[in-house]
Amino acid sequence: MSKNLPPFRADTVGSLLRTQPLKRARLQFSNGEITAPQLRQVEDDEIRKIVTRQEETGLKAVTDGEFRRAWWHFDFLEGLDGVEGAEVAQGIQFNGVQTKARSIKVTGKLGFTDHPMLNDFRFLSGIVKNAVPKMTIPSPSMLHFRGGRAAIDSSVYPNLDDYFADLAETYRLAIKAFYDAGCRYLQLDDTVWAYFCSEDQRAQIRARGDDPEQLAKIYAWVINTAIKDKPADLVIGLHVCRGNFRSTWISEGGYEPVAELLFGSVNVDAFFLEYDSERAGGFEPLRFIKPGHQQVVLGLVTTKTGQLENPEDVKRRIQEASQYVNINQLCLSPQCGFASTEEGNSLAEEQQWDKLKLTVEVAAEVWKNQ
Repeated sequence: MSKNLPPFRADTVGSLLRTQPLKRARLQFSNGEITAPQLRQVEDDEIRKIVTRQEETGLKAVTDGEFRRAWWHFDFLEGLDGVEGAEVAQGIQFNGVQTKARSIKVTGKLGFTDHPMLNDFRFLSGIVKNAVPKMTIPSPSMLHFRGGRAAIDSSVYPNLDDYFADLAETYRLAIKAFYDAGCRYLQLDDTVWAYFCSEDQRAQIRARGDDPEQLAKIYAWVINTAIKDKPADLVIGLHVCRGNFRSTWISEGGYEPVAELLFGSVNVDAFFLEYDSERAGGFEPLRFIKPGHQQVVLGLVTTKTGQLENPEDVKRRIQEASQYVNINQLCLSPQCGFASTEEGNSLAEEQQWDKLKLTVEVAAEVWKNQ
């Protein structure tokens, strides 16, 4: 079985450690020392370098490393109609550390009329030579879950059914816009499904007055509605993340609580699943993956530490997963990005590239001639 379409046997989740020239330029821009066009020129230059490096590493899908973003989700969401950034008292709490204090709120009718990341994708597409340019955006679930009802203006959306309908339509328009810009490989990043797997997080959801079972069904409906009329040659993946900030995490628990709903009914082309630690549980929930074209990209290579995995251990785990999913429906990737926020995880740039190289080499051995 040839694998010339994404997801590829060796794939990538998206974000990369910000380079020193980029970090310096972003600091200079925040201090008012350089202009926005000057910052963008540095971004362009650094993105060209990491695109070339990804291609040299052997990846068939490449991203811009999310080099123009501070956050994996807020930067995109704030560009939607009706959404604004919001100052909050404290950041998002991870295991022993928290992010900068930042959030979002919905203050008007949701919509998608234009977005700066369309040009970001066009730039990426224009410099890729021997690979498929991949775009990553947050899942629509991320525009509701963390803030919930309190972050949505009740005078704009007194009825949340109308809100979710508009959310699905907004993402339908966004997907069409990226497709029209040339995108054929789009990834939706989503932490919510992993939160639904965590007893602690489920308790917090109930404490704020929401039902995790009902929310999961709503989010599945929103995603399916947003992608139901996508073009046949557009591949959409869903990355399920347990939290990734400065090498820490938020949720733990295997996929079993959501497996039947998520794997059995959400109609994306691929699931990118974190399997780099015991917190992700076993492969048994993968039994709900439907036979056929739907792919599972196993995140067996961690981005949280620089220690390189033993290739034989990775191969063994792929074989274990193949007990539940046909091996021709499996692929390999790091478990997450290397820098979900601009701060990045706790490893060196060369360790990052070694991880990606390992992913390519192991995949080549497991799926020979594919």
